[in-house]
Amino acid sequence: MKTRLAFSLALASLWHRRRVLALVCLTLTLSVSLLLGIQYLRTEIRQSFTSTISGTDLIVGARSGQLNLLLYTVFHIGDATNNIRWSTFRKLQEDPRIDWLIPISLGDSYRGYRVVATDSNFPEHFRYGQEQPVSLAEGEWFSDVFHVVLGAGVARELGHQPGEEIILSHGGGRTSFSNHEDTPFRITGILEATGTPVDQAVYISLAGMEAMHVGWESGVAIPGRTLTPEKAQGMDFTPDAITAAYVGLKSPVLTFQLQRALNQSAEEPLSAILPGVALSELWRLMGQFEKALLGITGFVVITSLVGLVAVLLTLQTQRAHEIAVLRATGASTGLVASLHVIECVALALVSCLLALAVGAALLTGIAPWLLDNYGINLALRPLNPTEWALLATVPAAAALVGLLPAFSTWRRTRSQGLGEISGQ
Repeated sequence: MKTRLAFSLALASLWHRRRVLALVCLTLTLSVSLLLGIQYLRTEIRQSFTSTISGTDLIVGARSGQLNLLLYTVFHIGDATNNIRWSTFRKLQEDPRIDWLIPISLGDSYRGYRVVATDSNFPEHFRYGQEQPVSLAEGEWFSDVFHVVLGAGVARELGHQPGEEIILSHGGGRTSFSNHEDTPFRITGILEATGTPVDQAVYISLAGMEAMHVGWESGVAIPGRTLTPEKAQGMDFTPDAITAAYVGLKSPVLTFQLQRALNQSAEEPLSAILPGVALSELWRLMGQFEKALLGITGFVVITSLVGLVAVLLTLQTQRAHEIAVLRATGASTGLVASLHVIECVALALVSCLLALAVGAALLTGIAPWLLDNYGINLALRPLNPTEWALLATVPAAAALVGLLPAFSTWRRTRSQGLGEISGQ
């Protein structure tokens, strides 16, 4: 009965001061939204990163750091330090330990999206997520030198359809003044969305990459020497070099053996990396920044709670008449003091509920932008145990900080009571 009375009184008090406390509630809601949002994004982005590539045992490229090799081959960030010879790739094809190879050649772009030259092994062997293959939403995989397949994000953002022709640009930057205007590519297919960087790329054949660079020197087209689709018929466009290759082995046991052999190759300086290990190192480096950001956000929440306490302490002088009435009706000092704790917890719970609603709305709004610009697929899902525990710390912290005004009220109420007894 006393507990129900305390809750009723606390809610009535909050409603009476709703205009003042609404600002505190808004501040706390935004703080909790930020705290929960960062934790949510940490979890989802980590999952998105780790699911970007699966089923690939090694990535082989020119000698460089493993993070650099991972970033430009998988995430299309940065540029290759060098290429690997086509003869080296052919030797890898003959290696009995290797089951399949996916050649990757980079260096050009289309309206800011990376152009990836590869072959039919890409749709056949490349996997992401839980060993999911890439598939076509429309059309078919390229079968001609000047055919192109678009990632889902590229097609959605630029509004392209199969059958249209596009002009690719020289160089990997978002802005290029050197376009391959003599060699237009016809769109033959559009890939299904994967929620990975695959969606943010344009795919052509290795022959197409070579053909559109015929007659180019030092990034400049030589007039009269470039090809047209008509001239290219029947020509051999075997590349001299490629950027990198994805490797699938016949047995995972051979992974470290082949990696060591490639890293120690005397014929050409190579780097062979394990995608999972490189992803772990990338996440370890990012994890330090994440923890710092999460800690800063935690301090923002604490600051909001301190502001709530400051408001409650300021309002104590205005509540003197209310407390006197409660004491006159028989309310104990403990009951009067507990109202502050209940009010703090109630405001924290309301803020948490509002933060969940705000977070869901923001996630719905930014998810398409993240998918289009960074290939990160975020979707609404129930909170995991860690996120629930983080959310539960907010009302728990509110209860703790509420003890300060509660103790102040208890001490004042008790001293007033003792003064009345001594006056009698």
